[in-house]
Amino acid sequence: MSAQHNKTSVAAISIFASGGMAAAKFVVGVAIGSLALISEALHSSIDLIATIITWAVVRVSDKPADEEHHYGHGKLESISALGVTALLYVLAGGILVEAYSRLREGTPPPTISAVPFVVLVVDIAVNLWRARALHRAALETRSQALAADALHFASDVMGSCAVIVGLILAALGFWWGDAAAAAAVAVMIAALGLRMAGSTVQTLVDRAPEGAQEKATAAIRSVAGVIDVERLRVRMVGATTFIDTIAKVPRTYPIDRVEEIKRKAQAAVDKAFGDADLTFTPVPVARNNETVRDRIMVIARNSSLAIHHVTVHDLGAKLIVSIDLEVDAGMRLDAAHDIANTLERNIQEEFGEDVEVDVHIEPLEPELPFGVDAAPERVQTIAAALAEFAGEGEIHDIHNVRVRNTDAGEIVNFHCRAAPSMSVIRVHEHVDAIERALRRAFPSVKRVISHAEPPRA
Repeated sequence: MSAQHNKTSVAAISIFASGGMAAAKFVVGVAIGSLALISEALHSSIDLIATIITWAVVRVSDKPADEEHHYGHGKLESISALGVTALLYVLAGGILVEAYSRLREGTPPPTISAVPFVVLVVDIAVNLWRARALHRAALETRSQALAADALHFASDVMGSCAVIVGLILAALGFWWGDAAAAAAVAVMIAALGLRMAGSTVQTLVDRAPEGAQEKATAAIRSVAGVIDVERLRVRMVGATTFIDTIAKVPRTYPIDRVEEIKRKAQAAVDKAFGDADLTFTPVPVARNNETVRDRIMVIARNSSLAIHHVTVHDLGAKLIVSIDLEVDAGMRLDAAHDIANTLERNIQEEFGEDVEVDVHIEPLEPELPFGVDAAPERVQTIAAALAEFAGEGEIHDIHNVRVRNTDAGEIVNFHCRAAPSMSVIRVHEHVDAIERALRRAFPSVKRVISHAEPPRA
């Protein structure tokens, strides 16, 4: 059963129960002349009106957001609860006026019989069942309207108990017992209305639920990649918790990594709140552990520049930076030089005017042209040459050799193995020597791509 169906079915059952009990108490109250019982019947009638409103509202409040209601329709529940609160205060005021009038005039006590007690006991049992069912449904669906309805019926139990006490006092000869019980019912109704009004108004003015900010902040901070939460706001609209946060993330992270952080943050608040709608605004910031190379890569990325082979030398009093900058191979030198100068100035703004920056301009490697696999004989020839150049050195087991013919020349890919303990720079030096030897031996080879890996376990 869906949450929406559960809410509407519980509310519908309450309508029939409220109507039946209100009618029974009113008829008996009029018959015996009991203001307390009539007051409780009127209270139940207000509950009936409230339940009808609730039944209608919950059918609308769960509708999804639309072009005119961007946050959904959940606030309708709060508005309906506020309207019911107003009715309760009107009823409480009327009962107090009538009770005071009877006490002042000394109105004779009601006629006592077993009938009103039977009606009140049945009413208490029905209200206890309804209050429990509505409270359980309110917790499951986080419905403010159902919670208010459950509170009504719980208060009805107290009101019925007060009426029983008043009737017992009247039976014992205390003429004022019934009017005093009616006044007690009015006070209970007023107290209930005050409690409902406080909770409802807090929701309507977007007061954050108690502890929600700390809970949401802890959930978002637990996500890997979130440095800190700069600002977080929480509001409730019906059963949905809306969270708006500005979170700090490392500026060195690429966009797809930041998107992953946002997805994980949404999952974290969903786990913490059940039904949450998160607006996550990432703010890139510099971390304390950023290296000089990290900061330079950020500068280049912000300018959409392709750089590599970033070398940094710290001479104590001076920082020396060398960079390979890739630009379009057909670009004019003066245009490329302007780009390089701009990059140098940006780096000097980051590290200070004393930094020494040298930018090596080189043509951007074009995308490889369309090609076809070379003949098997050619592949075998290239593979044999690679094995010969590797010799008995630290690079061995040349395998998975592929050769492709393109308009630009031959493209060679191969795999090889090296000792697991070898450093990357050492492996690179050995493999680079093999690649250079291959290009010298075969001038038609345009590019060589190697992949070194440790021996199989």
